[in-house]
Amino acid sequence: MAIRSFHFKLLQLAPLSRRLLLIATDALLIPLAVWLSFWLRLAHPFTATFAASLWLLPAALMIGLPLYALTGQYKGLTRYVGSLAFYRIAGRNGLLVVLLALTGLMARLPLPPRSSWILLWILLTVFTGAVRFALRDGLLSLQSKPLRGVSRVAIYGAGAAGVQLAAALRLAGTYSVELFLDGDPQLWRRTINGTPIHPPQVLRQRASELDQVLLAIPSLSRSRRRRIVDEVQELGLPLLQVPSVEEITSGRTRIDALRPVAIEELLGRDAVPPDLGLLGPGITASCVCVTGAGGSIGAELCRQILRLAPRHLVLLERSEPSLYAIQQELQPLLPPTTQLTAVLGSAADAALVERVLADYGVQVVFHAAAYKHVPLVEANPLQGLENNVLSTRVLCGVAQRLGLQQLVLISTDKAVRPTNVMGASKRLAELVVQASAHEIAASALNGGRRPGTRLAMVRFGNVLGSSGSVVPLFRRQIAAGGPITLTHPEIIRYFMTIPEAAQLVLQAAVLAEGGDVFLLDMGDPVRIKDLAEQMVRLSGLSLRDATHPDGDIEILCTGLRPGEKLYEELLIDAESEATAHPLIYRARERSIPPAELWPQLDALQAAITRQDVEAALAQLEQLVPEWQRGGDAGNPKALDCVQLVQNADR
Repeated sequence: MAIRSFHFKLLQLAPLSRRLLLIATDALLIPLAVWLSFWLRLAHPFTATFAASLWLLPAALMIGLPLYALTGQYKGLTRYVGSLAFYRIAGRNGLLVVLLALTGLMARLPLPPRSSWILLWILLTVFTGAVRFALRDGLLSLQSKPLRGVSRVAIYGAGAAGVQLAAALRLAGTYSVELFLDGDPQLWRRTINGTPIHPPQVLRQRASELDQVLLAIPSLSRSRRRRIVDEVQELGLPLLQVPSVEEITSGRTRIDALRPVAIEELLGRDAVPPDLGLLGPGITASCVCVTGAGGSIGAELCRQILRLAPRHLVLLERSEPSLYAIQQELQPLLPPTTQLTAVLGSAADAALVERVLADYGVQVVFHAAAYKHVPLVEANPLQGLENNVLSTRVLCGVAQRLGLQQLVLISTDKAVRPTNVMGASKRLAELVVQASAHEIAASALNGGRRPGTRLAMVRFGNVLGSSGSVVPLFRRQIAAGGPITLTHPEIIRYFMTIPEAAQLVLQAAVLAEGGDVFLLDMGDPVRIKDLAEQMVRLSGLSLRDATHPDGDIEILCTGLRPGEKLYEELLIDAESEATAHPLIYRARERSIPPAELWPQLDALQAAITRQDVEAALAQLEQLVPEWQRGGDAGNPKALDCVQLVQNADR
């Protein structure tokens, strides 16, 4: 208690007073070190040799204290003393010993034995260093005992990040690191600054002694992070993690800026490095246009296209706030040779599209403009059909007339056996691309030349973090205290991160031959109810249900929405073929001949123009026969969902 009181008083001292205290301490330690160097060398505390060399006591003080002050020994903060400070102390004391020896030689004073000089250097270094390290540890131990309780934690990862995190937590004083966990057998039964390293299996035995687990492996793969999270959650321990390697190296955050594991870091599969041979061709030094540039996929396509240094990037977006936001984001990132142009308008405006593509000399178009929210398009079918279908027809026609190099349509898994207007409209957009590609191929064949414009489409599932995604919706509901609303306990979806989806789209574009339907490997499907439960646990909260009535967040089922499917598919009626990329597949699916499709599209466009919903949907049903209107028959209603959740858990 007396030591703790002394350390507390030290903390209260003014900086000048602390420095004077250190100077006084050194003034006592220097003569003590001189005396002990003689005693250890001559095996007696007082000898004639020591008496003859008494001049060393005042000389050491007169030379040592000014030397320490001039070389910065009293400038450092004691509580942050480290190994570098110790090396500097050793250097200063070595210089002090040399100066004392030179003083004795120049003044022809009696000198101690040579080995005494070495002992003096060692003693000075040990004494002055030990005092500072003892003060540091005392101050840190005092600081690490705040009025509130200290969290007992295990650090998962005994690498560089784990060691840095432990050091930072020690300075912060709010955590007590009880053990390290690591999968490397060579580290087991060893220690880091006295803290033992154990295999991960030990966590189960020590769980009752811990308040939290801190994950300190910044470069962890997605699958391994998922396994670790499952292990820790099974034990009911909260889990935080250090920032990613990119965040740390860029200086945006510190190693001890702990945060919960985001659900986006667990979904999907491990990232696959891109095929560099498929990134760049057709884009570098070309003029590229992205429609729907302000949307989730469109914006990420723009970011990645910029990294490939196009000559000109044209952003086409009908939403002014979205266009402004992406333009402001991209402007500082422009390569020196790239020009950026923002165009406010709709991709369904034929005159605007033709003028923009012609005036800027566009060579490649990525068509990401679409309405994608199922309930909204279901309630506004004419607007959905105009934006999703007619814009695709406009772009394909203009691309063909102007002889563009390539057009790529961003499609969706909801286009496969659609149960809603949005999915049916995207399937019809695919049919437009396929028919246009057939038309281009036939024209080239008749003219005895190779096809000019290459048309293709890329079909994939849900992307994490996009507008309307369940992940931000669930996050908002959890922050509000619940409940989380599900449409059905057995609904499953595929997920992919936005950057990975955009990167695969760019690589698929290089593989296009004409009329291709590319499918992206989406990994394993995820049950949305499991996703919601895991998000609750990752937030440090508990689920409320019949068996846990005192939990924090309840999950309610509202019934499938009109046109919503329990699961999504990527193939209609074709077998997928492998391509040069392991995650990109090609499917050759049925299409409608141009001569048959165009008149029906004209009829659809006429119905949209006169705002005839019934006629437009009847035409859509004829063009996409796998879509059945009124597909929500038999969907479970909200009143039955509590029972559905209970049945799904059995």
